[in-house]
Amino acid sequence: MIEYTNLQHKKVLVLGLAKSGVAAAELLHQLGAFVTVNDSKPFDENSQAQNLLEKGITVICGRHPEDLLDEGFELLVKNPGIPYTNPIVDDAVKRGLQVITEVELAYLVSEAPIIGITGTNGKTTTTTLLFEMLNNGGKNPLIAGNIGTVACGVAASATKENIIVTELSSFQLMGIKEFKPKIAILTNLYDAHLDYHGTFEDYAEAKFNITKNQDETDWFIYNADQEIVKEYAAKSNAQKIPFSSNGRTNEGISADDTMIYWKGEAFLERLNIALPGKHNLENILAALAACILYGCDKEALEEVLKTFTGVRHRTQFVRDWNGRKIYNDSKATNCLATKVALEAFSQPTVLLAGGLDRGHSFEELRSSMRNVKSVVAFGQTGERFIEFAKSCEVEETVLAENVEDAVTKAASISESGDVILLSPACASWDQYKSFEIRGDLFIDAVMKL
Repeated sequence: MIEYTNLQHKKVLVLGLAKSGVAAAELLHQLGAFVTVNDSKPFDENSQAQNLLEKGITVICGRHPEDLLDEGFELLVKNPGIPYTNPIVDDAVKRGLQVITEVELAYLVSEAPIIGITGTNGKTTTTTLLFEMLNNGGKNPLIAGNIGTVACGVAASATKENIIVTELSSFQLMGIKEFKPKIAILTNLYDAHLDYHGTFEDYAEAKFNITKNQDETDWFIYNADQEIVKEYAAKSNAQKIPFSSNGRTNEGISADDTMIYWKGEAFLERLNIALPGKHNLENILAALAACILYGCDKEALEEVLKTFTGVRHRTQFVRDWNGRKIYNDSKATNCLATKVALEAFSQPTVLLAGGLDRGHSFEELRSSMRNVKSVVAFGQTGERFIEFAKSCEVEETVLAENVEDAVTKAASISESGDVILLSPACASWDQYKSFEIRGDLFIDAVMKL
């Protein structure tokens, strides 16, 4: 860890706990700051606050005092999920108080270079794949951010021999001041989190913060197939590495139906890549570009691509059963995610879908239902999804009680050569506490076939 002294003896407020708040408070305390933590959860129910108090950190729990900022704080570190409309955050901004998130702290103390990955879709897959390839290439990576350990905790123990690979949300990137990754990756931009950001423009600007401090000694890897991303990329001061899955290009990394190219030259064949789908090809290109820039051996990269079948609950290959390939995409809690998953396959598909009924239409899926031969629907939206499937002229529709029952029914109506895909297009909360629980039960049921 870099001996960062600029926070020594400064009064710092950490707003909100969870993993990021705890890690930030502990690091700030280690750096010699006078730390106060404020969290809404009552102290007697708040084991995290109790542990921080034992370490000599001031804690204020159960409420957010209106006069909290009158204590003379010089910095506010907020949980990324707390919006800037929060009264304390809003007051801090009006007072001219610097407001950051813990990823800024990670950058300030890290001896290791940082690769930051952001975008609307594909962040987790790209981050995980990149970590696995760098690891296989002998580059000593560490994984951090939304996908793993809190970034500032990882950075505190990293050395110059490591590379920190971190997934970054728009919430985190709004709070950066000096953060400057050696490599920044922007996978794509679509409408998302507008309840937090207000407009798509504000959301996109937050994402683009990943490269705002980069210079000509850094690299910016971006999706050249999206016009909006290209427009933002033109503003970056970093060396630009575009990626495209729409055919061979002479710049950056690209792919056609059979080959991946680096700066127009054939790099590796797509034949043995295990991860399906055009969206995943984009993730692969972005991750490969970063590995090439770090000098990874091509054979080491190919070894990972032959075996990497996806992140758990994100178009995750589960098993081959009696000629059927079965995939778990429980993370698909909206129609856009299910649309992307369906378009990854050309084989006849048995789709398992349904869940919490938010009253949303499934119409966005219509153009992607062409390879769906059967639908097994469950949950609150089960009957509505079956009505939609029939309107798409799906050959067979079946109503199931839950995801486990859906697996049994899908197995019985499927044939060798089919894909069985759980991609619900709905949240899980009508029957399951999380999409992870729903996905795990799906996997358990598949393994029992």
